[in-house]
Parts: sequence; C-alpha cells; structure tokens
Amino acid sequence: MIRSDALAEARTWIGTPYRHQASCKGAGTDCLGLIRGIWRALYGGEPVAIPPYTPDWSEPSRDEVLMRTATALLTRVERPDPGDVLLFRMRDKGVAKHLGVLATSETFIHAYSAHGVVESSLSAPWRRRIVGTFRFPERG
Repeated sequence: MIRSDALAEARTWIGTPYRHQASCKGAGTDCLGLIRGIWRALYGGEPVAIPPYTPDWSEPSRDEVLMRTATALLTRVERPDPGDVLLFRMRDKGVAKHLGVLATSETFIHAYSAHGVVESSLSAPWRRRIVGTFRFPERG
C-alpha cells in the first residue's frame, strides 16, 4: 500500500541534517527534498526537474508553486492518513511552502530548519497551518 511505503521511507530519513535545496538521505535535505526522496524511493525517479529556489520561494510574487505542483502530481485527500503529504502555510497570507508526511494522528515527519528531519507533534499551531493534504499516487 502506497501510504505505508511512503511512511516507512519517511522514517528512514529521520536524523538527516537540514540542508537548503538538498535531497540526500543521511547527508542533508529540506522539506521539499524529503518529499522528493520519498518519491524516488517509491517510483524510481522524480517526475519534474526542480529549479533552484530561495528560502522565500514564491513569496515576492505570491505564486503558489508548491500548491499547484502538489495538486498536479499528488492526489488531493480530504482526510489524511499516515503516509500522506501535508502542505503548510507558515504565515497568514503567505504562500504554502512547507511539507511533511503524516506519521500518526498526532505526529508528522518533516525537515525543519536547524533541526533536520524529525518527527514532531502535530500540535494545534501546526494543524492550523495545513492548507492541503495529498496522497502519493498508487503505483501502476
């Protein structure tokens, strides 16, 4: 089942240091790199080339790049289950620009600046920031 495989892979990334624009298990990753790494483990390659991006990616233009890309490549779900992707808006009126994987009903796995890949509590402040929930597509 795709969700259990995605979650199992996400757990293997725990402890990977935070590195902006990276996606290398054990060496460094950011939140997008974590999702990219899970995708590679599930399907073998990445579906699109990722252009260079800055920490304020899309903010000046207010372009919802991650929301648009998640909607195009993943399956939107109303109620996420463990192994599904969570998309967060970190500031009110900001663009969605943080990603994680639901681990349990109370935790999620994400690459977080200065912390690396960790399993964090999906506390009320985090829950309020969720703006999209997605499932990796089933393998054909």
